Amino acid sequence: MKKASSLTLALVLAIALFGANACGPTNVALDDKSFEARAWAVHAKVLTVDTHCDTAMSMTRANWDIGDRHEPGKPGSGLIDLPRMKEGGLDALFFGVFVGQGPLTPEAYAKAKERALAMLDAVDKMGQKYPNLVGPARTPADANRLKAEGKRAAFIGMENGYPVGKDLSNLDLFAKRGIRYLTLVHSSDNDICDSSTDRQRKPGAERGLTDFGREVVAACNRLGVMVDVSHMSDKSFTDVLKASKAPIFASHSCCRALCDNPRNLTDDMIRALAKNGGVLQMCFLSAYLKAPKPSPEREKALKDLEAQYGPRRAVASIVDAEKRAKAQQAYQAVMQKFPDERAGVKDVVDHLDHIIKLVGDDYAGIGTDFDGGGGLMDCPDVSQMYRVTMEMLRRGYSEKTIGKIWGGNVMRVLQKSIDLAAAPK
Repeated sequence: MKKASSLTLALVLAIALFGANACGPTNVALDDKSFEARAWAVHAKVLTVDTHCDTAMSMTRANWDIGDRHEPGKPGSGLIDLPRMKEGGLDALFFGVFVGQGPLTPEAYAKAKERALAMLDAVDKMGQKYPNLVGPARTPADANRLKAEGKRAAFIGMENGYPVGKDLSNLDLFAKRGIRYLTLVHSSDNDICDSSTDRQRKPGAERGLTDFGREVVAACNRLGVMVDVSHMSDKSFTDVLKASKAPIFASHSCCRALCDNPRNLTDDMIRALAKNGGVLQMCFLSAYLKAPKPSPEREKALKDLEAQYGPRRAVASIVDAEKRAKAQQAYQAVMQKFPDERAGVKDVVDHLDHIIKLVGDDYAGIGTDFDGGGGLMDCPDVSQMYRVTMEMLRRGYSEKTIGKIWGGNVMRVLQKSIDLAAAPK
């Protein structure tokens, strides 16, 4: 009888710890502690990778040091630094070299390239200054080695093909400097392809991937650089799928079926991505995770600012530094006065659930967009990243599936890109 009672108790505890999400935890405080301990046990075993942040822009500032721990929530702290990466259980990060879209002129291309190189220099200097904390990574093997050494792995991605200009030799240079993916476009159309959010384009004037864009995709394949489809229009996405010989990926996007935003991928696009062998990395930006509640006051204030400074998404492209800073402060003040209801970890895992139900667990990952707009109510910075794992555990995700989502899937895509580039022609 005693043996049976012990078995019953074990089953009850197992249900409490591993039970289905529909029921939820019966004792929140106790379950949170249990799930947190299990999350850390998982993080010790698997490679955890975030495929997109914009922290490299902060790293170019003389008064900000990524090696220092910045108190979360304080002005100027940002959402990522090396100490907080360790606190959150994040092993590897793709530092985004982001240059906002500007004029399509030789002079503007030169300035965009200059800004990109400054950020690449900043990422290099981080590794040189803190060799015991972080190291450069270009391959999955690099990331796994650095994890074994107790260090963070610093990958590099380039957000927006604008610094390439119309000169493919620039792409060769950036690849030699370490970029492992290229986001072909950002918030406005460029020489490579169309953006999902360009309001200046006339209806019916969509080009998709341009002839030059096809050359860029071919060059990425040749160099072992992953092609990133985040930010591009639906037609551009379809064209890139046809053009790329290597699997493609979305570094920071979500599911349009759950949040109707043009930045997200439709179910058909996700199916095509899976068939291609690619991966969709979940962005932590609330506007991509859940539809915002209407706020007429905020919309009016934002419209007034747009008339003065241009669209919010294009503020980073303002050439004049003083005007750019004023615009950023003005937009930030409006959003603080009329804040959106922020999405949470559960919303992120809802999107993961959707992908897994649609195509399986080989095609989903994490790309936060921290320091570029990303941030959740219950995971506001990198120090809280383990909470995503806690929620996956609550829903019954296996360690194998969690390992795929956290790094296995995107490392597979990266390795495939490297292997194809190295294959005899």
